[in-house]
Amino acid sequence: MNIAIVGFAHGHYGAYCRQWAAHPEWDIIPTKGWDHDTARLTQNAQNLKLDAVESLDDLVKDTSIDAFLITAETSLHADLVEAIAPTRKPIALQKPMALTIKEADRIINAVEENHTPFTMLWQMRCDPQNQWMKKFMDSGILGQVFQFRRRHNLGLCLNPANANIWHCIPELNRDIWADDCAHPADLIYWLFGMPKSVTAEIETLFNPQMPHDNGVVIFRYPEKKLIAEVACSFTASSAEITTEIYAEKGTVVQRYGDAVTASMPRDPDAVGMKYYLTNDQKWYDCTQWPSPNSQAVRIGGLAQPMAEFFHGQRKPICTAREGKDSLRMVLASLISSVEGRRVYMDDPMIANFPPPLKRGLL
Repeated sequence: MNIAIVGFAHGHYGAYCRQWAAHPEWDIIPTKGWDHDTARLTQNAQNLKLDAVESLDDLVKDTSIDAFLITAETSLHADLVEAIAPTRKPIALQKPMALTIKEADRIINAVEENHTPFTMLWQMRCDPQNQWMKKFMDSGILGQVFQFRRRHNLGLCLNPANANIWHCIPELNRDIWADDCAHPADLIYWLFGMPKSVTAEIETLFNPQMPHDNGVVIFRYPEKKLIAEVACSFTASSAEITTEIYAEKGTVVQRYGDAVTASMPRDPDAVGMKYYLTNDQKWYDCTQWPSPNSQAVRIGGLAQPMAEFFHGQRKPICTAREGKDSLRMVLASLISSVEGRRVYMDDPMIANFPPPLKRGLL
């Protein structure tokens, strides 16, 4: 299967390509690429040995392409999906889905009206440890789950040079919070569904050129009798514990589950993931699910599920409508922080939240 890479802004395509090259049995061959940035297109086409296509229209009309991977800037996602969807060839879209709900609706309309196979790309849904935690909670062994806490960190904002990368440019990606808090927000959605309400405190604590570098979000699930918390620091130099689950009959602790923790030196006695059952009065090590020693391994974990999706062998990793729901959760957190209030998920302000106009303006 020949695929085209549409935009080389989001560097995760490199991890996918390395995995596809290492596993020819998955039958995914990137052959062509496009980017609005000619220099970036030329460089990546040379590095990946792709044919550089300067015209998006030519790429879309190319009958040799069987599927499309979109890794362009977030601001281009809706335009690109609308251009490609009429081909009815599979599309995989890198997160985050869009800048606004209106853009997300354009994506949904394009893929649904054309009956185009479509998936969002969220590596947390494909992470073996996360999949085990979901099955473990669903099994009932833990009983009622009361609190789920996910800490998700990066050190990106500690480097002043990163103020000029597209991830931190408002009109291209809003801000680093909207870009990367999207990961744990989607994880919460995948595990528990849509919350009733969101309460958040999000601040700029280090470099004003990279706003919203630290924050905490509380997602309320009153019907499930559950509180889910996400804490993100994008000025983190180190960390260890990633996930905590507190339940009626036990506890789960995960370490080394994000970029900051994956590559740092580890306590030789620490276990990547373990759980405690109250009735047994005992901790159990989950050594069958080892912690990767780099975040690139987790990112690359999307390559096989994406290949299976392209070949029609599995359902989407995340549908377009699910992607919109995750975006709603992130936008609700920004509204909550700005307005200092609890935001319910049916709040009309979420759908009308404006696109960013310049650095520092929501």
